[in-house]
Amino acid sequence: MRASRLAIPTLLTALAVGGAAHGAPASPFRALEGSWTGGGVINLSDGNQERLRCRAAYDVGGAGEQLRLNIRCASDSYNIDLSSDVAYRGGEISGQWSESSHNASGTIEGRAVGNRIEAQARGQTFSAGLALTTSGKRQTVSIRPAGTDIKGVDLELARR
Repeated sequence: MRASRLAIPTLLTALAVGGAAHGAPASPFRALEGSWTGGGVINLSDGNQERLRCRAAYDVGGAGEQLRLNIRCASDSYNIDLSSDVAYRGGEISGQWSESSHNASGTIEGRAVGNRIEAQARGQTFSAGLALTTSGKRQTVSIRPAGTDIKGVDLELARR
């Protein structure tokens, strides 16, 4: 169960790059700046589901190539307090994340093409593939972890 609890912070790191493909190639994070809210569903391998509620704040730095994320998410069984720093260079995304309530950390890397991002998030004991699509003021996130009792996470966020 510990791997599952640590997987959620890594999975939510996907939100740190949720809109990287939206906007001008030289400054893909600009479209994310500000506050976002939303939620979705955590699908467990035993067939159970839990609703997830999230609030995120995105701060863009430099010429738009740096992104700092702070996000809080909660369900009936999970409480997450995540921070992440992500960079965009030449179509590639990469960064680090940490989750304070579970003392967890890891990396994320991938590629932004059009309005879609495909990336891999890694922690010490697991990994997760993720796909993100941004359309206007909405983001959809699909996360498929390996090595946990979480089958998948599907989220939708909207700019406040």
